[in-house]
Amino acid sequence: MDLNLIPKLKHTNSGNFFLLAGPCAIEGEEMALRIAEHILKVTDKLEIPFIFKGSFKKANRSRIDSFTGIGDEKALKILRKVSETFDVPTVTDIHTNEDAAIAAEYVDVLQIPAFLVRQTDLVAAAAKTGKVVNLKKGQFMSPAAMKHAVQKVKDSGNEKAWITDRGTMFGYQDMIVDFRGIPEMRAFAPTVLDVTHSLQQPNQTSGVTGGRPDMIETIARAGIATGVDGLFLETHFDPANAKSDGANMLDLQHLEKLLSNLVAIRKTINTLS
Repeated sequence: MDLNLIPKLKHTNSGNFFLLAGPCAIEGEEMALRIAEHILKVTDKLEIPFIFKGSFKKANRSRIDSFTGIGDEKALKILRKVSETFDVPTVTDIHTNEDAAIAAEYVDVLQIPAFLVRQTDLVAAAAKTGKVVNLKKGQFMSPAAMKHAVQKVKDSGNEKAWITDRGTMFGYQDMIVDFRGIPEMRAFAPTVLDVTHSLQQPNQTSGVTGGRPDMIETIARAGIATGVDGLFLETHFDPANAKSDGANMLDLQHLEKLLSNLVAIRKTINTLS
């Protein structure tokens, strides 16, 4: 898919991977603008195409008392403000058929969560908006099975589909990335590696998902080496106090060093291809 089809996306001819990055959830306007501004400064410096990510609501929670959002319309308006303030495209995940048309009024890319990627009506509803549809590979699915999800988007009249690998269940409480799946899925659609969710440790007895943020650079480097088109990562200036998925987020202060290292690897890979 031609990245130039995405409104406001910059540096599309730099030869770099593209980046979907931001907080797990929109917690408020100030935090969203602060995170977006920081990421944009880094990605402009390194010429990385950047799409700001933020969930307008969190429907998949371990416990009923977990944070789910600040209100759908309020969060979507904040995503729109980020886009207008910094002239960047945005992405958010949807959970119901009705969410598709609503969210499409505010963002440029609609993301289908991994647990929902087999829901045909949801995938079709997202596709029919005409937006790019980012399909997250189910933790329970093989890479080869994602060709059917991509085909659902195409059969709904939309050629703009991506696949995002977010790891595969490894036992009950851990995730693993099978990097053999990257080239396999790239045969179906542009493929993204979700670095931070791949390091989750779900189903903890506390009811709060754990993670391994110390392994972020290791997984990201491997993804670049295996030829991913894009990277997805969640970042926050205060992960310990983030309202969702703080256990596996990248601290914003480490973003520039990480991306600089990854750009260097990408340049080397480009010389070999």
